[in-house]
Parts: sequence; C-alpha cells; structure tokens
Amino acid sequence: MKESIRFVLIIACGGLAFSQNPGTFSATGSMTVSRHFYTATLLANGKVLIAGGQDLGDPSSLESGNFSSLNSAELYDPTTGAFTRTGNMISPRAYHSATLLPDGKVLIAGGSGLNYSGSLLATAELYDPDTETFSATGDMVNPGPVTAILLASGKVLLAHARLGFGPVTAEIYDPVAGAFSATGDQLVIWGGYQQGALLPDGRVLLAICCTAEQIYDPETGVFSYTAAMTGIYQDSFAATSLANGKVLVQGGYFEEGNVATADANLYDPSRGIFTSTGKMTTPRYAHTATLLGDGTVLIAGGFGSRSGDPAPFTAEIYDPASGTFSRTGDLTTARGEHAATLLLDGTLLITGGDGVGTAEIYRPIRPVSAPRLFPAPGDTQGQGAIWHANTGEIASPSHPAAQGEILSMYTTGLVTGGAMPPQVALGGRLAAVQYFGPTPEYPGYFQVNFTVPGGITPESSVRVRLTYLGRQSNKVTIAVR
Repeated sequence: MKESIRFVLIIACGGLAFSQNPGTFSATGSMTVSRHFYTATLLANGKVLIAGGQDLGDPSSLESGNFSSLNSAELYDPTTGAFTRTGNMISPRAYHSATLLPDGKVLIAGGSGLNYSGSLLATAELYDPDTETFSATGDMVNPGPVTAILLASGKVLLAHARLGFGPVTAEIYDPVAGAFSATGDQLVIWGGYQQGALLPDGRVLLAICCTAEQIYDPETGVFSYTAAMTGIYQDSFAATSLANGKVLVQGGYFEEGNVATADANLYDPSRGIFTSTGKMTTPRYAHTATLLGDGTVLIAGGFGSRSGDPAPFTAEIYDPASGTFSRTGDLTTARGEHAATLLLDGTLLITGGDGVGTAEIYRPIRPVSAPRLFPAPGDTQGQGAIWHANTGEIASPSHPAAQGEILSMYTTGLVTGGAMPPQVALGGRLAAVQYFGPTPEYPGYFQVNFTVPGGITPESSVRVRLTYLGRQSNKVTIAVR
C-alpha cells in the first residue's frame, strides 16, 4: 500500500510560481467599501470573506462621529486579484468575530451596530460559501464584541470584551446544535482589548494585559490565572500562536504616556510563563502579526508613538529559531487596524485599515502552500488515500471506516518539529488527532493519525479536510459505515 501512496506523492507535488519578488508587497484590487473593524476569513475555496465593519470614508460619519456599521460583505479572489460583493449579512455589525467552522461555513457573532459601546449585538449568523448567503443561528448568551477561538472539539469559545471591571461569563457555540451556552467566568482584570490563542493541548490563552493573564480549559470549562506579560502595553497589542506551541505577543499602546512599545514576549504553556524575546525594529500598535507557512511571523503596519513614525509603512519578520526581528519590504500603503490573511498559495493578503480601502499582497521569502491531501491511486471520484491504521486498506466503499476507528493519511505543508496539531474534519465534525509527524521514508511529507468521530451519517463519500494553522486543505472523501 505504501508503494502506491509513494506514487501519489510523487505525481502530486508541484512547484509554486510567482512573478513578484520575494520579501515584497505589491498592490492588488481594492475593496468595494473602505472598511474598518471588519473581519477577513480565508474560505476552503481559497477566497477571502470580508464582512461588516464601518465605513470611515463616509463624510457624514466623519462629521457626526457616529460610525454606523455595515451589513455588506465581499469576496477577494486570489486568481483575479479582485473584490466582488457577496450576500449581505442579516445585521449590520462591527467589532464582531468570524470563525471558519469544520463544515466550511463561517460563524459571525456579536459586535456592535454603532460605535464600540453602543447597540451591542447578541445575534449570530452563518455564511455558506456554496450559496454565498447568510442565515441566522442561535443568539449569544450576552451581547457585545467577542474574541472567538475554534476548539479541538469543533465548538467555538467566545470570550467577551467588557467595558469595566469584574467577571463576565464566556460562552460556547455548538455548530451541531446551532446554539450558544454559558461556560466559565473570565477573570477580567480590566475591560476592553484582549487577544486569544489556541495552545497545543487544546487550552486557550486569553491575554488581556498586564497583571495576570488567563487560561481557559475546555475540559473543565474553567478559567484560571497564569503568569503576567512584561513590557507589553495594554491597548492594541497582537498575539500569535506559533508552530512550536508557544505564543508570541508584541507591541501595544499606553494611552497615558502616548507611547507604543517594541517589546515582545513568548508564552510557554509547558511552564506557564512569559519571557522576553527580541524587540521589534520599531514600536507599533494596531498592527497585524501573521504566522507564515514556514513558521515565521510577519509583523505589518500599525501606528507608532508619534506622527511621522515609520510603523504604518514598515513590516518585519520574527524568526522563532533565533528569537529576533528583522525588516522586510515596506507596505505600499500606510495602514493600521487592518486585516492580514494567509492565502492558500503561501502569500499574504493585507486589506483595509483606518480609512483605507486598498489591498496588497506580500510574498514571503519561502512561501509554503496550504496542506494537501492525496487521492487514492487511480481514483477519479475523489476517494482519498486514507487507510485503516490496523490493516493498511483504503477506507473505500468496499472497506468502509467505522466510527471510533483510527485512520492514517499523508499530507504536506506542516512545519517540521511543530507542536501545534492539525485539525481533521470528517463530514463537518472534528476528529481527535492521535499522532502527527514527518515520514522518514518520504522527506517533506507528514503522517496524521486520527479517530473517526461519532455522529457522522454513514455514506460512501464523507468529506475530509485537514486544517493547519488557519488554512484548509483540498477535499477528499472516505466511506464510513
């Protein structure tokens, strides 16, 4: 069986072709609306869903200071470099969350209809890429802006950003039930800005800054304190889950001193502590920090401490291996409070920002495309090269898999030595990953073993996708009895 898989791996591997110089930004199409406080979500088909936000280019809003939220949405197509309108959201909203679910739909939740503290929303909706429409789902327990993290179970943790002191209850969205339910109380030190990051063991770091951060344990539904960050300022910092399992936190703004910071911390979940790492090349806040396919992090744009600071134009790379930051090419447009989305081909889409409607593409020095799953040898119907771990037979209609059984497959695009596990979705439900790692006999390829989840409707073509660090693979199918 492995000889057949080897044949598939050889013929399926192809190179990436780019005309743009590596380490540079280049302009692409502009959004249909100049959005601010919106969401950008990479879909399984490679397009990017841009949803909601506020139009700071609206003169009437600028005069009144009353920035009404948008209900419009649009799609960016990397093959054409163009943005086109898609279906409208049910509710206008900004400061909301957007989460790609295991079934390929996008959960849009919470936010505000006006400014940050006005017209708080408890409603939520689902975007279906197949129909390009939004539909209502259950309401949240509490209204307002939220930080959303997809858990290993396939459910979504939503942590509230509260204006004020005291505990506030987080909640869980169950995609199967289409409902929200309360979970543990967040141990809020102060209200407002926060960042969430998934850890390798399935827990979530909720960083608020700066006396004691929180950890959410989905097994118990309880938040607990962990160590505090140092040198990070409390407003508009960024946090990024690294492939090695640590979390990089950097930057931020201190309003009373009107100053940004260049400091950066690493959170080590095995020790429960933050330690300083190298400083950014320039202080910045309201920037983006995006994990690239090779395990490095692109820090882009934002604001500095004073007018004329280089932060809005500059970008830099953090290398976890050396713990250092180094400059890369400059942005084509100054921007802060924008969005950054890693695309399937390994390039990065930068969109919008404070009054900016343009977009641009960054090409990394080492672009790594999204994970790939392989077809069974000789198959033309979508059957995946996914086999029974105990027999080596392909999980095909003649040898269907059973719920609770362990299956194995090969993939590409993982980071060698990475600690963050991939997520495997079967029929829209996440499987428990039992093992992932390189295959010594096939350099550059990785094996993933997973358990077929319960609740799947038995059929001969159950859809399988693998998601790694925010990007989904192509789709294959297996048979499940």
